[in-house]
Amino acid sequence: MIRLLKKKIRNSNYFLKFGSRHERHNIWERLAMVFSWREEGSGARRLLLSLLLLTVWETGSGQVHYSVLEEAKHGTFVGRIAQDLGLELAELVPRLFRVASKGHGDLLEVNLQNGILFVNSRIDREELCGRSLECSIHLEVIVDRPLQVFHVEVEVKDINDNQPVFPMAVKKLFIYESRPLGSRIPLEGASDADIGVNSLLTYSLNSNDYFTLDIKRNDENIKSLGLVLKKVLNREDTPEHHLLITAVDGGKPELTGTTQVKITILDVNDNAPEFERTVYRVSLFENAPNGTLAVIVNASDLDEGVNKDIVYSFNTDMSADTLSKFHLDPVSGYISVKGNIDFEETKLYEIQVEATDKGNPPMAGHCTVLVEILDTNDNVPELVIKSLSLPVLEDAPLGTVIALISVSDRDSGANGQLTCTLSPHVPFKLVSTFKNYYSLVLDSALDRESVANYALVVTARDGGSPSLSTTASMYVEVADVNDNAPAFAQPEYTVFVRENNPPGCHIFTVSARDADAQENALVSYSLVERRVGERALSSYVSVHAESGKVYALQPLDHEELELLQFQVSARDAGVPPLGSNVTLQVFVLDENDNAPALLPRPGAGGAGGALSELVSRSVGAGHVVAKVRAVDADSGYNAWLSYELQPAAGGARSPFRVALYTGEISTTRTLDEADSARQRLLVLVKDHGEPALTATATVLLSLVESGQAPKASSRVLAGAAGAEAALVDVNVYLIVAICAVSSLLVLTLLLYTALRCSAPPTEGACGPGKPTLVCSSAVGSWSYSQQRRQRVCSGEGPPKTDLMAFSPSLPPGPIGGDREEQLNVDVDLSAKYAEWPKEKDLPVSESITYGLEPHDVALYHKTDVQRKKKNPFCSCKEAASTIQMRRNGGYSGTRLNS
Repeated sequence: MIRLLKKKIRNSNYFLKFGSRHERHNIWERLAMVFSWREEGSGARRLLLSLLLLTVWETGSGQVHYSVLEEAKHGTFVGRIAQDLGLELAELVPRLFRVASKGHGDLLEVNLQNGILFVNSRIDREELCGRSLECSIHLEVIVDRPLQVFHVEVEVKDINDNQPVFPMAVKKLFIYESRPLGSRIPLEGASDADIGVNSLLTYSLNSNDYFTLDIKRNDENIKSLGLVLKKVLNREDTPEHHLLITAVDGGKPELTGTTQVKITILDVNDNAPEFERTVYRVSLFENAPNGTLAVIVNASDLDEGVNKDIVYSFNTDMSADTLSKFHLDPVSGYISVKGNIDFEETKLYEIQVEATDKGNPPMAGHCTVLVEILDTNDNVPELVIKSLSLPVLEDAPLGTVIALISVSDRDSGANGQLTCTLSPHVPFKLVSTFKNYYSLVLDSALDRESVANYALVVTARDGGSPSLSTTASMYVEVADVNDNAPAFAQPEYTVFVRENNPPGCHIFTVSARDADAQENALVSYSLVERRVGERALSSYVSVHAESGKVYALQPLDHEELELLQFQVSARDAGVPPLGSNVTLQVFVLDENDNAPALLPRPGAGGAGGALSELVSRSVGAGHVVAKVRAVDADSGYNAWLSYELQPAAGGARSPFRVALYTGEISTTRTLDEADSARQRLLVLVKDHGEPALTATATVLLSLVESGQAPKASSRVLAGAAGAEAALVDVNVYLIVAICAVSSLLVLTLLLYTALRCSAPPTEGACGPGKPTLVCSSAVGSWSYSQQRRQRVCSGEGPPKTDLMAFSPSLPPGPIGGDREEQLNVDVDLSAKYAEWPKEKDLPVSESITYGLEPHDVALYHKTDVQRKKKNPFCSCKEAASTIQMRRNGGYSGTRLNS
């Protein structure tokens, strides 16, 4: 026991960690007392030491205290429990160190390797202890050999993780508008699950003119909320008030909660009924029959419910005579005649009317009704219209009887003599058939489209003084006949549609108006069927029979069809039906849907589609070494091509450049020995469409020494020699054949021209006139070199220049194949000319001149063969314009009058 006590004393951490200062002081006093009694018997000392050690164990059995924040993450450090309990780390496993907690065994855990107590799972203080101010987790630490039990307390500290919560998100209140100022409306406050400062709440109210927020704290430190009325309520002005109360706790950061207060104002009877006018003035003829409406009085009350229900009544001070003449409906406010009204007896009646609501107490409003009695001849003529034959067809013949009219007057003498007249400027007239009987007949032709109906006024006048008259109105409706065909606003419409449209898209709406009515004006639309090339028109477009909407049934292709012209027919539903047609010209606008296509140069080598050229190292700056050719099937800006040289992969500066619009590759400086013997250039060909489409051309340039350019290594050219010899033989036969065909063609043309010109020529026939052509652009002027022109003469008019092909002057290059290529193109051009349309097919007194290079003419014939078969003239013009624009960045053919 003494050795164990000494071991405990030597471990100072034990007394530093266990128990309070007062408890540790009591332990030291007991030890001093024991050692002061050592002179006494040993038995007594053993008993005292046992009691002291028991006290020490009891004191240390629950005094280890830790704290941890709630919601701490897994693995959060709590304390070095093994060290604080005076246990060695090596003893933990042999002595079966374990921690037990009643109901909370998985919240905290001990790492047996380092003796650290850490958070094992989520700790929610509100779930453990509710709103208790103190919240702790009690652990029992047990070790064996010998058996020891330690009590450890872990305090869970609160964090601000709960926002204030009101009992209801929306609070509905009902208040009478008569509620006095300063009255308080109690409300239930919010609650916060946290404790301490985190649960201290402050309240605020949104800005308003009628209510303020009142907060009171009672003896138990509980806040009481309430709304205090600060402005008189008026339901008629504002029937509802919407307030927002916000609660903010005292934590960091602050958390808030809100509740909406909807206050409905209940009505009280504080508004008296009000009439629309304080004085009503009406006129009434004498002898008006009973029940004749004299006037309608109307009052309104701003209150609601029974407070706005109104009852009308006469004033109790009215005379008995007035009450006997008129009747007032208490609900509707109708004042009608109920007695005999005689102008000679009373000329003016003054009636006082009250409007009283049903509130408690009731409130009333007043008005005055002045009824002026008008003098009349006691008996007025009576007019009766009978036997109407309506409606009248607009093609009814003249003299058709429309109606029979009878007039009468109960008076006698001159007062009973009647005349009947009809309102002027109408195609009808009254014909007297018998005494006081008239027939209404048709007097002139009707046109329903001009006037659809007539309002006739028949007047019967007696011979009294003053004379009395009566009138009757009748409406004569003119019935329609189908005499108008549907008419379009204009005879022709022009529609622009972009190509590649989705199938079934709406491209236009035709509308025809038929001046007739009903079935005669019901217009239906249809296509006037015809053939478009080899296909029916209905395979391209359709028209909705009722709406007139025109739909494209398939995607249109500008390169295939530039203009689609057709007619739409409009027919009405009359018997017989009438119709008319309108012409639609649908122009298909080009889209950039074709990428540039690279063209191989004849005679140029290159693997995989690349262009290969030999370049002498002695060439100077600006020397053209190669040319990239490309074509775009689109037109306009979509076919305008530009060329760019892609930068080298290593970032080295290339000694070559490419012309922006011509595609010519030239040197930027004099070549030297430092330049690589093989140059690989990537040329990006891009059109000007939106978005732009591109193609990439690869150009392989081999740099050779001066004088060695025409030579090549025997190993490289060994296989090409035989092929070149064979190609020369083929070219010889091809040239002979072309020359023979060309000679035959020229001979035929000369013979044809001689026969046509054998007759006496008219003015300007077969004249040798030269067309004047000047073309220029931002990249230079055109020259007239390599020009060819074909002429066809006719005795019917002046000659016309059909085709002029020329190319700009180019700087000489090292490659000498252009002249041979030009020769081939010129021969091909003569052969192609025979396929072009004859003079009579061209526009009158116009000629088309196109500026093309010879190799571009060959390109034109190759790429536009389909369009030329369909319409050679239009195809030539567009294709030549497109090719020239691609090559020169904006050049186009020029149209000149011959």
